[in-house]
Amino acid sequence: MVPVVQLYARDVPGLVFPDDTDLLQILWCPLVHEDGRYAANPRLRWRNAALTAAGATAGEPPRPHTADEDFVPRPCTVSPTPAVEYPNWDLPEALGELLDRKFEALKEEMGYDYFDVATTRQSKVGGYPGWTQPPDWPDCAGCGTRMEHLLSVTATEPGMGRWLPLDDRASDQDETATPCWMAEADPAALDAFGHDMALGDLGGMYFFVCRGCPETPYTHRYDC
Repeated sequence: MVPVVQLYARDVPGLVFPDDTDLLQILWCPLVHEDGRYAANPRLRWRNAALTAAGATAGEPPRPHTADEDFVPRPCTVSPTPAVEYPNWDLPEALGELLDRKFEALKEEMGYDYFDVATTRQSKVGGYPGWTQPPDWPDCAGCGTRMEHLLSVTATEPGMGRWLPLDDRASDQDETATPCWMAEADPAALDAFGHDMALGDLGGMYFFVCRGCPETPYTHRYDC
């Protein structure tokens, strides 16, 4: 198993942790599993940071002796940035048809398509899954209700556009004259973006939880 995500409650105030936990970890086996998903096999763990630190060992985690490099992350850090999202693939069809004229007017006036900017496809906590394929929301095996999107680990890190972090924008661009959806990244920063995993063909691993059942059960979906 390789470590993929580690989030502390203090760094993500909008994320609700189960009682007596303040650390979220995601690990996965970085082999392509022939289980219908043909991707890494993940595990999600809620932990107590103090208890985890007390039993931890120093040093870098060992690399697996065999792995699909598409699912082995390079070490990196996250800088959580709040953002407002709107449904993309998850927009109800009838509502999409009702708003179609407004979407066309938006594109003509502003130069971008609603469906290009409504939902970020970057790795994130909360919001809407940045589906590559049609939505596949899971129902809880225990109570049957639709599960909540907890977080996504995706291969897509933008080189330009609305979701490009301010710190990664090219320094020679005039921020007042360049619309946010046309901003371009600093070329020197492009190779250092994120975890550097392709996840198959620029895929995504989406994690879901049920808050209503004991033990906060989880499941995941993968698409590319």
